[in-house]
Amino acid sequence: MWDLHRLRLLHELSLRGTVTEVARTLNYAPSSVSQQLAKLEDEVGVQLLQPDGRRLRLTPHGELVARHAVEVLDLQESVRSRLASADPVAETVRLATLETTGRALLPRALTRLRERAPHLRLEASVVPPETGLAELEARGFDLAVAEQYPGHSRSYRASLDREPLGTDPVRLAVAEGSAVRGMSDARDLAWVMEPEGTAARQWVVQQCRAAGFEPDIRFDSADLEIHIHLVRAGHAVSILPDLVWTGNRDGVRLIELPGPSHRELFTSVRLVSAAHPAIRQVRAALVDAFAVVAAGSR
Repeated sequence: MWDLHRLRLLHELSLRGTVTEVARTLNYAPSSVSQQLAKLEDEVGVQLLQPDGRRLRLTPHGELVARHAVEVLDLQESVRSRLASADPVAETVRLATLETTGRALLPRALTRLRERAPHLRLEASVVPPETGLAELEARGFDLAVAEQYPGHSRSYRASLDREPLGTDPVRLAVAEGSAVRGMSDARDLAWVMEPEGTAARQWVVQQCRAAGFEPDIRFDSADLEIHIHLVRAGHAVSILPDLVWTGNRDGVRLIELPGPSHRELFTSVRLVSAAHPAIRQVRAALVDAFAVVAAGSR
């Protein structure tokens, strides 16, 4: 019988490319990962890995077994979901959240879970949505909160599902005393944006181009609190979602944008675990938290 843990390691190697990255992700020593993969080769009876310079890559047999590993891991997760439906037990749900949803929704969601599902332990990490969705598919998380912008839908992954969380308006943020009244007035100003490669930055750049200019991006940061401080001090302008304003909005003026100007927030889980009671409870808590926050912002 093939060892499930070793199959998981082979699957991780197929996703991450190197033994070192597998070891880092799973908090193992690289030598331990290599030893376990060698034992899996002995169990299977065929060569699964071959040297490629200083790295190892999967042979055709290795790729076949890695695909089989996904099916086995999915089946195990599906059975666990069905067993959990019969009798709630203490368990952990690992959540990947955006900075804004972590700040605005997570505390309220945790309060609801404490009241309705005290047996659950929720662990949350603030990561970019691109990372959250990739790690969700790789089983690094059980649930991810992600975003997409008008005209910039995220690609669908066959192994993941989506449920809408809500829409969050995004607006141009300028210093309170600024003379800016719309996007075209910001053409000659410094901008602060999220890092290159993020959906948020791509969308904001497109809004600038639609207004007839290329933005002067002098600062970038995934920490939106830095955006706020730069805007408030008059050193930059930014386009920010409303969920970021869970604290003091003094010193900042918000300007409506033309056209559809909101991001869609959604939760995503692996299809095989979508029916798991713990997953449903965390999703419900996040939906409830969003409803409360959205109602308070009207």
